[in-house]
Amino acid sequence: MLREREISSVELVNSVLERIEEVDHLYRGYLTVDAKGARDQARQADRMLADSGGCPLLAGIPIAVKDNICTRGVRTTCASKILSNFIPPYEATVIRKLRDQGAVIVGKTNLDEFAMGASTETSHFGCTANPWDLARVAGGSSGGSAAAVAADAAISSLGSDTGGSIRQPASFCGVVGLKPTYGRVSRFGLVAYASSLDQIGPITKDVTDSAMMLEVISGYDPHDSTSVDKPVPAFQKSLISDIRGMKIGLPVEYFQEGLDKEVEQRVRDAVSLLQNLGAEVEEVRMPHTEYAVATYYILATAEASANLARYDGVKYGFREENFSNLIELYENTRQGGFGSEVKRRIMLGTYALSSGYYDAYYLKAQKVRTLIKQDFEEACKKFDCLVTPTSPVPAFGIGEKIDDPLQMYLLDIYTISANLAGVPAVSIPCGFSSQGMPIGLQILTGHFQEEKILRVAYTFEQNTDYHKQRPDIRRMPGNSE
Repeated sequence: MLREREISSVELVNSVLERIEEVDHLYRGYLTVDAKGARDQARQADRMLADSGGCPLLAGIPIAVKDNICTRGVRTTCASKILSNFIPPYEATVIRKLRDQGAVIVGKTNLDEFAMGASTETSHFGCTANPWDLARVAGGSSGGSAAAVAADAAISSLGSDTGGSIRQPASFCGVVGLKPTYGRVSRFGLVAYASSLDQIGPITKDVTDSAMMLEVISGYDPHDSTSVDKPVPAFQKSLISDIRGMKIGLPVEYFQEGLDKEVEQRVRDAVSLLQNLGAEVEEVRMPHTEYAVATYYILATAEASANLARYDGVKYGFREENFSNLIELYENTRQGGFGSEVKRRIMLGTYALSSGYYDAYYLKAQKVRTLIKQDFEEACKKFDCLVTPTSPVPAFGIGEKIDDPLQMYLLDIYTISANLAGVPAVSIPCGFSSQGMPIGLQILTGHFQEEKILRVAYTFEQNTDYHKQRPDIRRMPGNSE
């Protein structure tokens, strides 16, 4: 419609801003809305659309951004008190790429503090609710980004995925969440949690939008030494509704005790549909899957303890005013600036890296990570893709698990392995629970083979209508208005 000039970017952005005004107070997805900046960008996009012979891919499209991705001149808090007043003087590479293609950044979305959590309940600014049921969580840590897309308060959004933080909230909110191969997308400007696991990716209403977003944000970046210098495929060409002859593996370790019966049934129904559409499906073993959660929480917390050492109240961010010497400044600032989950992970990571325990925990975890990566390499020699549930359960109630960290950590059990192995994965809607909550299907493949998961996801989407269903947020349970 934008390209055909049936609607202007200014009109589209205004409609999104009005939608945010109408519903955001119900689910609380945004931390910052940049209305003036968005309207200025929309006017530039309209000029781009009028003047350009070749129209940029995302010209005039309103996009929300997780608030741990730096946006020059716009507050970036990581949902933490310690960065509550931080305004970056520079732009993340993904944001620059979006702007180059004419996208309009409408605001910054809520997350678990420093992306540490599975429910967006650890945010310093309060929890984001699920647009399908306002008494339930939106998932985490990219809960605000997923909820904003589900609530039609953004056309699409960016999230970050360290152990499933794009895919799990996408599953809970009934939208599409894509974690690219590690190194496919620059992490420059992403506030680091666990640097060897973090990856930026899109959250969208459908697979086509995911392919477009991925095409724009991918590519080598000299500012990020972990970004890989490989050509970026035209991902939109992967959108072929035909999977005849493709081989799909079903890891048996993902269908065992702990998996909700309704989730299992919807995923098995989805697998049957893929078979009917021509895919060959066969069970496969991933023998080191059972060690993934323990391995992840040793490595991620170890890296977090190093990355978060920079927040000391000296250079930027929150500073505790009550101190008598430099050590007290550090201690009081970190005591008052970090939430309890962040402190817990810093302590776990510091312990794992400490003298006498490094070999027993950190080094052993790195060796197990190699074995998990080898599981994927072996499986991907035989199969084009693997299919699993995204989460063992649908969205749960707000406050239901927040006091039990172990239960919360186990929610990532099906998504963590992809981060440890560095492979791409996508979550797409595949049905609903008997209580009307969305359920996600996860599709994984080998390194830099995003085209395969996009093709399978697109084919499934073209033969179902789950992605077209949207919550009527004003009539959802939990709305007291």
